[in-house]
Amino acid sequence: MTSTTPADSGRAARNRWQALVQRFPLITFFTLANGISWLAWLPYILSLDGFGVLHFRYPDLLMGNQLTAILPGAYLGPLTAAFTVTAVTEGREGLRRWRKRLFQFRAGVLWYAFALFAVPVAVLLGTLAASDGQGFQVPSLMVLALYVPMLVLQFFTTGLAEEPGWRDFALSRLQQRHQPMIATFVLGVLWIIWHLPLFLTPWGGPDVTAETIVRFAVLAMEMSFLITLVYNKGRQSLPLVMLLHCSINNFQSVAFSEFFPGASEHLLWGPVLGLGVLALVVIVLTKGRLGYTDAEVRAVATTA
Repeated sequence: MTSTTPADSGRAARNRWQALVQRFPLITFFTLANGISWLAWLPYILSLDGFGVLHFRYPDLLMGNQLTAILPGAYLGPLTAAFTVTAVTEGREGLRRWRKRLFQFRAGVLWYAFALFAVPVAVLLGTLAASDGQGFQVPSLMVLALYVPMLVLQFFTTGLAEEPGWRDFALSRLQQRHQPMIATFVLGVLWIIWHLPLFLTPWGGPDVTAETIVRFAVLAMEMSFLITLVYNKGRQSLPLVMLLHCSINNFQSVAFSEFFPGASEHLLWGPVLGLGVLALVVIVLTKGRLGYTDAEVRAVATTA
């Protein structure tokens, strides 16, 4: 009889883990992304910034304490999950392709213009429609001066932390299995769920209600359809997708309150209205394909 050594047990456990990841790559990704991020955010939720169980606060840096409290978990979750699953299922060659797509800028100029301006314009028009033009004012020059630097900061924080995992890893695989509309909806739901613990922190605002969460969920789903379009039509360019993602974050945090100071709860549905119309137009014009072409996407994935 041969005895099992600790080394043999370790190898057997690794083999079982690899087999599980290779069989269920997407489930593994979503489990790791949520688990790692939520665990990293737990001290923030329990700190004096949240429930006050732990008697410390996270230091402020530029954007309040989001950079010190939220960004580490945002980076660790989707990026670590995408790296781990890609390494197990595709090896070094897969990691090389994944890493190379982070620097893939080859997309038409018009799509960069869309990423930069479509969302702010849709948000403005939607809020103007919801307010009948009431309460609108031209922002100060200070806001205009801050807009581009904050967009760059958002690009290398929120955009870089999330999109290599959610879109480059998860969306590409979901679209190989499902129609683009279904793939986008599934990813949108999971993306919303990933954010939910943050509503227990100042990130969600001072007075979080069920309406706050519903409004965020609808807005995130609308953005998911727009991001899918840009991802597909932009030849899976990650910088382009990151730019579109940051466009909504930056406009909402830097400029929205300047255009509509003291906006009521009712007016906060304006961005939802504007992006909803834009997403609906995109869906109709692309006949639900959201720019997805089987042959083109496969070609980009294999040659990147």
